[in-house]
Amino acid sequence: MEDFLQSLRADLVREHALTIVVRVHPGARKTHIKSVMADGTIKIDIAAAPEDGKANAALIEFLAEKFGVAKSKVEIVAGETGRRKVVRISV
Repeated sequence: MEDFLQSLRADLVREHALTIVVRVHPGARKTHIKSVMADGTIKIDIAAAPEDGKANAALIEFLAEKFGVAKSKVEIVAGETGRRKVVRISV
């Protein structure tokens, strides 16, 4: 999993932006990357509840930390109310 993240981080540095597809599971025990699906979708468990935008905020915070960017550089561009989301990360 760490090799996959390293590859994505390298893409972010090289391209100055990265768009990823994530599938979230809110209300999990802890926030972590669960797996990567065959199509490249990243499955992420989110500890926050799916209410009042808490899970989206937790996802943004988690991805910002993983990619070493400010939270303002992580944006959910599609799927804000669903489990499948398109996220754009920039530097």
